[in-house]
Amino acid sequence: MTSIGTGTGTGDWVTLALVRHGETPMTPTGAYSGSGVPGPPLTAYGRAQAAAAGRMLARVGTVLFGDLPRPSVLISSPMVRAQETAQILADELDDLPIGIDERARECHFGQWEGLTEADIDARWPGELDAWHVTGTTRPPGGESIAEVGERTGELIADLLGTHAGSTVAIAAHAVTIRSMVGQCLGAPPGGWWRLRLEAASLSLLQIYTDGLAKVHVAGLPSDA
Repeated sequence: MTSIGTGTGTGDWVTLALVRHGETPMTPTGAYSGSGVPGPPLTAYGRAQAAAAGRMLARVGTVLFGDLPRPSVLISSPMVRAQETAQILADELDDLPIGIDERARECHFGQWEGLTEADIDARWPGELDAWHVTGTTRPPGGESIAEVGERTGELIADLLGTHAGSTVAIAAHAVTIRSMVGQCLGAPPGGWWRLRLEAASLSLLQIYTDGLAKVHVAGLPSDA
């Protein structure tokens, strides 16, 4: 596959249905929750959000984007919140088996884990902005946005090679989903932070072997 975001739409393609995990106890606070620790789990509200996302996901290929295949593969990040979300999605997708892929894990925030933006700015002035806008700056002991993109780019290429013609649902995280959408839009890593993703949101990407990528925005069907 050539560079994602280029091409005219020839050859095989895969559709990725990206679902951000539901709310956790850290979501309302805005604290950075990365891959340095396995938790936290979903809240009760987060589980309800994931169920709603599952119902929407189950409509892909029917009343939502009827020209796309229904999801037939389900992958999760190894983080607890993503696996819990994936299990709820599976309940809406005829109990699809869940595969775990380390490349779908959230960014490793290093010493920023569990801290709010205000906390980070107070202790590391200017470094959070640099992490966002350069795409190559690392948190202390953590991972840059560009490094997240390297592993998610490999994941995309592998899924295109192994599941061409299918829709693959992936339960993942804000930074990992931004990296995949950003690559499909041809945006540099320093621009991916501009994509805002709500908990349990659904983003669909259709990616061709020649590099063309389409971003599909899902809305609630009229009978939702």
